[in-house]
Amino acid sequence: MIELVFVIVVLGILAAIAIPRLAATRDDAEVAKGRSDVSAIRSAIVSERQGRLLQGDSSFIATLDNAAQNTPDQDLFDNNGLLMYGIKSANRNGHWMKVGATSYNYKIMGTDVTFDYNATSGRFDCTADADVAECRLLTN
Repeated sequence: MIELVFVIVVLGILAAIAIPRLAATRDDAEVAKGRSDVSAIRSAIVSERQGRLLQGDSSFIATLDNAAQNTPDQDLFDNNGLLMYGIKSANRNGHWMKVGATSYNYKIMGTDVTFDYNATSGRFDCTADADVAECRLLTN
């Protein structure tokens, strides 16, 4: 009986150590996914423009998708085949949500980081009012 109590105590201590580490790993995975998504979107915008330049059109793509705003389960960033397989929208950590005609939120650690697409310059960046720390996590 004493051995059983001892084993339960040891398992409790191990669980107390492991659970916070697993939570941190999830946050790191969401940051890595966001960085990967931002890089893929930016690369796709440049690639789309290069294709247009070959056809004599120097403009950037006007919109990144035709998804509805604030609606989950929409394909984002798939206009003109921008991303081969669009990214599904959802309003939870580690996911994108379209919040304006050219504005998108990426939720990370409970905070929405807003990105805007500028069709004139082709830039896809955090907005000026975005939380600087989270923006740096996703773009640096």
